[in-house]
Amino acid sequence: MISIITEWVIKAALAQCREWRIDGIEASVAINISTRDLIAPSFPTMVANLLEKYSCPTRNLTLEITETAILGDPDLALKNMERLHAPGCRLSIDDFGTGYSSLAYLKRLPVHELKIDKSFVMNMTTDSSDAVIVRSTIDLGHNMGLKVVAEGVETLDALHQLRDMGCDVAQGYLISWPLNAVALGRWAGGERLSLVKPSLVQEISAA
Repeated sequence: MISIITEWVIKAALAQCREWRIDGIEASVAINISTRDLIAPSFPTMVANLLEKYSCPTRNLTLEITETAILGDPDLALKNMERLHAPGCRLSIDDFGTGYSSLAYLKRLPVHELKIDKSFVMNMTTDSSDAVIVRSTIDLGHNMGLKVVAEGVETLDALHQLRDMGCDVAQGYLISWPLNAVALGRWAGGERLSLVKPSLVQEISAA
């Protein structure tokens, strides 16, 4: 059923992206892709058709792929990733560092960003080993010309440390809880403090 579910999610995400653009909000959507989707020969064509149907610029769609999904069938995965990359879809390696990382494959992949798994980020301010892993991953990504996203950012200390390390994007409860489409529209309009985790409002305001 995963292929049917993935197609439904892509349709819903692109339809919402179109609504945001109508409302003057330029937002991208990111969708997690399973191993079965990634190696399906018809998948890139399906994505291209849906992008056209919903009049969504390819730059506004990011497909997040785990390392283990790629290693399921590396050659076929690479072919499909190249077909997705060619028209401009953004590709992201999700949960980087938790799979069976292979730099030999990484250097061949047409990806735009790495997402550092939250298991390293959440303890980086108290665990020097995690801090080293995060810093090294940021340097690796930048040296390969990739944007680096840190997942699981829940404290200002972590945010400041990531900023000092040169990380490009922070993702986590410090910025906001998960939001539905209506709430995200309010968030994008500047109503941020009322939508983040309540215990962090005073902390963020003070910063």
